[in-house]
Amino acid sequence: MKRFSDAAVEAPAEEAEVAAPAPAPAPAAPTYTCQSAAKTLESPNCLEFGSFWDPLGLSEGASDEVVAWYRHAEVKHGRVAMAAFVGWCVVGAGFHLNGELSHGLNFADIPKAGLAAWDATPGKGKVQMLLFAGLIEFHDELFHSRRGKHYLRGGVPGRNVVPGLYDPFGLSVNRSEADLARGRDVEIKNGRLAMIGFIGMYSAAMIKGSIPFITWDV
Repeated sequence: MKRFSDAAVEAPAEEAEVAAPAPAPAPAAPTYTCQSAAKTLESPNCLEFGSFWDPLGLSEGASDEVVAWYRHAEVKHGRVAMAAFVGWCVVGAGFHLNGELSHGLNFADIPKAGLAAWDATPGKGKVQMLLFAGLIEFHDELFHSRRGKHYLRGGVPGRNVVPGLYDPFGLSVNRSEADLARGRDVEIKNGRLAMIGFIGMYSAAMIKGSIPFITWDV
């Protein structure tokens, strides 16, 4: 009579072996193609002082998606800077809306200086503006995914797709693609200039004498 230990030793090898786990499936390749970094950077002309303007080297070695995101962010910041610069100038020139900004605060009573006008805005008003900007950001991403190609999925970085936001009267509907591309290049250049202009006005307001030739109260 065999002992239990002998039976365990003589058990078939295939019963003692543990089945190896099946290899994990390889990740699926992406089904999209982002616009190449070279295509994104070729327009508008970024040559300054005879070389490509990228003093921090942000575009060096960056992927196509990263460069597309950079361009989309640049366009958005340029749009905000253009609106801020014009708004600062309009308020400084004394133009204002009729009525009240909030209960007990008339538009006519808001200071003309840019930062002072912002400080005079009630906190609830500032929150409303930030929420509005957040809704624009949310719908920009939403409509990029539903009304064409996303700018990280082969679409054109910087193209506005929120209905009625930048072209409420449909003036660009019948424009050619070449004309639209030229318009985007002009917008990027104007946005870059507006960013420089706004930060100059902000610096002049915060640090007196920091910007030459700007001596008035901004």
